[in-house]
Amino acid sequence: MPVSPAYRPEPHVFDLGPDYADAVRPADFPAAIVRYRNDRAAAEVGLETLTDTEWIDHFARFQPLPGQPGPLAMRYHGHQFRTYNPDLGDGRGFLAAQMRDASGRLLDLGSKGSGQTPWSRTADGRLTLKGGVREILAAEMLETLNVPTCRILSLIETGEDLERGDEPSPTRSAVLVRLSHSHIRFGTFQRAAYFGRADQIETLTEHVRTLYHPQVAPGDAPGLLAAVVAASARLAARWIAAGFVHGVLNTDNLNVTGESFDYGPWRFLPHYEPGFTAAYFDQFGLYAFARQPEAVFWNLTQLAGCLKLVAEAEPLTQALNGFGPAYIAELRAAFLKRLGVLSLGEAADQRLVDVTLVLLRQGGEALRWEPLFFDWFAGFASSERALRGPRRGLYQGEAFDAFRFALFEHEPERPERLEHPLFAAPEPEEMLIDEVEAIWAAIAADDDWTPLHAKLARLAAARAAYA
Repeated sequence: MPVSPAYRPEPHVFDLGPDYADAVRPADFPAAIVRYRNDRAAAEVGLETLTDTEWIDHFARFQPLPGQPGPLAMRYHGHQFRTYNPDLGDGRGFLAAQMRDASGRLLDLGSKGSGQTPWSRTADGRLTLKGGVREILAAEMLETLNVPTCRILSLIETGEDLERGDEPSPTRSAVLVRLSHSHIRFGTFQRAAYFGRADQIETLTEHVRTLYHPQVAPGDAPGLLAAVVAASARLAARWIAAGFVHGVLNTDNLNVTGESFDYGPWRFLPHYEPGFTAAYFDQFGLYAFARQPEAVFWNLTQLAGCLKLVAEAEPLTQALNGFGPAYIAELRAAFLKRLGVLSLGEAADQRLVDVTLVLLRQGGEALRWEPLFFDWFAGFASSERALRGPRRGLYQGEAFDAFRFALFEHEPERPERLEHPLFAAPEPEEMLIDEVEAIWAAIAADDDWTPLHAKLARLAAARAAYA
């Protein structure tokens, strides 16, 4: 049997009709070498029982899975660096399938690098193997740090030489499949609004409400916006707590469930630097680390503008105004989780966030972002460990004293987690660019995948430690 009894196909995207997507055919690749198979994620949707041959059939050749009609390239528009572009859409990917996981969530299988579509324009519809490896690393690290993220299900090398202007070429090609909680983007609404199609906005609103935010009443567009605002505030706050920079926060890269996906020029902070950018082409720092909440809110205002075709402006504005308070509350919660301590109340929790950021700022390049949270995980319970560790010389002075006082006010949350071997190591698992490039260099030079698999194993151990 190619799928397990846990497999529950529900291809609801086809309910939308032909105005929202186009049936497409995948590219015919000259080779198919499985480079990454995420059976942990596959088991959540009943696909872990696929043989390697079946895996290639479904995730390189894209033969439809049982109960799935076939791939669709989604139509959408978007603001790219705040300039509207009506010529977007799935140009090198498609939605291949939808199914429920064990908890009942509707998940998508979306491809990247699967060939040209009606929305490819002049591009080749392909993905570099390096780009696929980077997506795996980003998603795995974000999941480890409790950030809502897609998971990379599959990466298959496809045997083509690709020419790229921004990296050494020719370079190896691949096709990637991600498991994601919705590919309905803000830009999906923008396309309907661009054409003045209030009927399409109503259809999208009901589709998204029913499948992803069922607590919202039928026909309540402001209520749906409020739900998307809350989910987006949570995502932005957890990016900040994780020290993550997405890089390209265009309206076509944010979805209605507040789940992060589509990792291009991402970075994790080496140290606290509000203006740190991930994309070399972000010349004005529009999507810099500290500006990400602003970028998310700006994109939400574009979504609200689309919903004005079916709702009054005032309740939509009220929904948007919920972003700021929600973000601050989510940031407090995210920092507490990162530090492994319990809430003591709004004022004390906010004080801990503030003094943590002051310490990181004053620590400069010497105090890296991730090690601070690692050293002081579970608060007081980590005192001896942190003050004997490799950064003990940095933990002194007024900023540190304020941090330690605020941290020790909070009770540890499940301090027994410190017994995990992860916390006996001097350094945490990080995902800085030098390590990412070294992992790729081993693959590019010697086809050596050992560093990648070793890194993924260490991240799995870190997830177990923090869980």
